[in-house]
Order: sequence, then structure tokens, then C-alpha cells
Amino acid sequence: MPLSGIQIYKLLPKTNCKDCGLPTCLAFAMKLAAKQIELAACPHVKADAKAQLADAAEPPVRLITLKTGGAGAREVKSGNETVLFRHEKSFINKPGMFLRVRDDDPIASIQAKVAAAEAYTVRYVGIDLTLDGFAVQATAPFDPARFANVVSAVRASSKRPLILIARDVAVMTAGLRAIDGESPLIHGADASNWEAMAGLAKQHHAPLVACADSLDGLADLTGKLKAKGIDDLVLDPVSRQLGAALTRQTQIRRLALKKDFRPLGYPIIAFPGDATDPTQEAVQAAQAITKYAGFIVLERFAPEMIYPLLVLRENIYTDPQKPIQVLPGLYEINNPKPTDPVLVTTNFSITYFSVANEVEGAGLPAWLLIVDAEGMSVLTGWAAGKFDAERIAKAVKESGIANKVTKHRLVVPGHVAVLSGELEEELPTWEIRVGPREAVDLPAFMKQAL
Repeated sequence: MPLSGIQIYKLLPKTNCKDCGLPTCLAFAMKLAAKQIELAACPHVKADAKAQLADAAEPPVRLITLKTGGAGAREVKSGNETVLFRHEKSFINKPGMFLRVRDDDPIASIQAKVAAAEAYTVRYVGIDLTLDGFAVQATAPFDPARFANVVSAVRASSKRPLILIARDVAVMTAGLRAIDGESPLIHGADASNWEAMAGLAKQHHAPLVACADSLDGLADLTGKLKAKGIDDLVLDPVSRQLGAALTRQTQIRRLALKKDFRPLGYPIIAFPGDATDPTQEAVQAAQAITKYAGFIVLERFAPEMIYPLLVLRENIYTDPQKPIQVLPGLYEINNPKPTDPVLVTTNFSITYFSVANEVEGAGLPAWLLIVDAEGMSVLTGWAAGKFDAERIAKAVKESGIANKVTKHRLVVPGHVAVLSGELEEELPTWEIRVGPREAVDLPAFMKQAL
């Protein structure tokens, strides 16, 4: 039975040192009991107390890490989540997005599919979005040698983490031998093969997927696997329909977080790629991102589907209380010359990319000065006192832009035209120009007025 906040408090040093970031040891104990902080945050807990607090310190959803070794190593983490809704606290580990290949496809087509996905990357608000790995599925009639060959072919084309999908123990054994020394995610163990799969997972130090079509079945299976010494587990509730998947994944998350039901306290794997229709695959993948998959296996590689899913994942797994920021500083657009204008805006990522994309897309050279407004947009930053004449002038001086341009023209956003007079006082050698209110109007303004 989990410890209460008061029971945890009795095991703490009770110094109220604030080293954990909280004002009192009691506050830390309450957070630990609610699974909202890790025991490691307190550096003063004694060894004997740590042993007693181990259960309280364990996250409600176990952290599972898939990692490859050697040069170009990658890793995917899932789990450690502590909330049902992102407005309570940001979600922690983004679900891994895996592309599936099947061992009955020709090797050449498999390698082409993997190569295309491996090369795919898209820049979004300063972040490179890519797929996380590949899943290799065995198909009937099962052939261990064929499965091993495909696993080897995928590994030769990519160093990203793998999921091996085969219920046949001989087939899975062959696949694991093909990448000996690695620890892919093994899918999976069910009521008929769990003992043999547990042996493979233990031998290869690999996380294992438990598969059952009911919550009772999943809980029973994870209990048996844990008794065999398998701690790193992933759940497959075998729900491939939209409604059933939503219901079961939500139930699993609620039981793990709200009831501290440890047999279901593991990440979930979802298979939107099992949908026969590409549109349904996209819909199911979007649902899996939001509710509450830790690993997502796709069948089709289509950039027009992958891109919005990756953007959705990025948005869902950012802190809703912290705006996405870019690094303040001076940026060059289209190789500007000393005679080109200096545009200024805040370090809110959407603002930055709106301005940069409009100017770059129009083929116009410019210097773009990004002011640290703590991630706020132009109007919000101005209203909060984070984007004012003093900060802008300071950014101009620290950037050294005065030594890079021969014509000192500074263009401020139209929404803060009121700052132009103060800026003239702060920067007496600069010509202050008021630009348009919207980024989309910048190219026309620059052509006509600058």
C-alpha cells in the first residue's frame, strides 16, 4: 500500500532546507505522495529511509527507454507521466513514432521505405521533427530466417531504435540474434507464450510488451511477468477500433495515476497502422498522441500525414505554461549587406518564424534582431513590460549590429509604434521606423518604404 504524505514526512530529514525547490519538507512529502516529484529531488534522505520510500518514489507510469549503441546512437523514452491532462502539468516524454515494415515484403522495397523515413526531417519553430524508429513485424507463414534478414536489413539502413513484433518464440529469437547486443522493444507476450518471452526479455535485457484484450487480462499478465523478474513492460490492450482504444487507454492511465494500480502502471503501445484506410490511420494516430500512447506504430510513410502528427505531438508535449522561445540575438536573412535594414521583434517562436519566413520567402535581405521578451509575443511583451525601449536598445548595443551596418535603420513592429519616441532617445544615432502590424505585410513595406 502506498505511503501517505504524513508517513513520508516522518521519514524525511525535516530540515526545511528548500534544496528540493519546495518551502518545507511537508510540502515535499505531499508532492511525493501525489507522484508529482521524484525522491531524488531531496539530497538529504538517508539510505534506510530511501529503502522505505522506494514505493512512494516510483513513478505511477514506469519509465521505459529504448536505446541504440555506437555512433549515431538514438533513444526513445516513454513513461514517467504524472497527470491526466496537460493543463495540470506538462506531459513529460513524447510518444515514440515508429514506422512498420513487414518481413514478407521484398528487401529492396523495405530498404527504400526505411531510407525515405530515415532521411525525413522538417524544421518547426526551430526544432527538427523526425520519426523515432522502426518496427519489424513477422507475418505468416512464420520464418525465423526471413525475419532475421529483414531485421538485419533495417538495422543496416538505420541506427534508430527498433520494435520487433512476433508472437512466435523461434521467430523472435532469430530477430534478437540478428541485432545481438541491442535491447529492442519485444512485442510480445500473451497468455500462451509469456514464459518463453520473459526468458528472451531477461536474456537480452529488453523491455517486453504484454498483450491482452481486457484490463483484467493485462493486470494478470504483468503480475506474472513481474514475478519472473521483468520490470520493464509496455501494455498492448489489443484495441484497434477508435472508441475501444480511447476507452481502454484512458482507463489504464486513470488506474495508474488515480488509483496507483501498479499492474497497469506502464506505457501503452498503439497500432494506428492496423487501420485499412489511410485517413483512419491518421485519425487513430492523432488520438493515440493525445490519449495516452507511449509508442505509436504507423504503417504508411506519407509526409503529408507524418508532418501534422509530429507537429501535434510537439504541441501536446510542450509546457502550456511556458511559451516556446528562440534564442535572443542577431539573425541574418538572405545574406544581408551593411546597407540593409534591421528588423526587431520578440523571441516568441511563432513571432520569430512568422517574420523570418515572410522576409526569407520574399527573397529580401535583412538583419533580424530578436529581443529577449521571456517568450512573449509583441503585444503581450509590451503590456508586461518585457518588450520596451530599454530592452530593445540594450539588445541593439549587445548585438554589435551598429558595427555591421552603415545605415542605422531600426524597424519596430507596428503594434508598438508608441515606443518609437523612447527608442529615439535611447538610440540617438538610429533612424527608428514603424513597420506593419502583421508579418505578412513586411515584404511590401520593405519594398516600398525602405
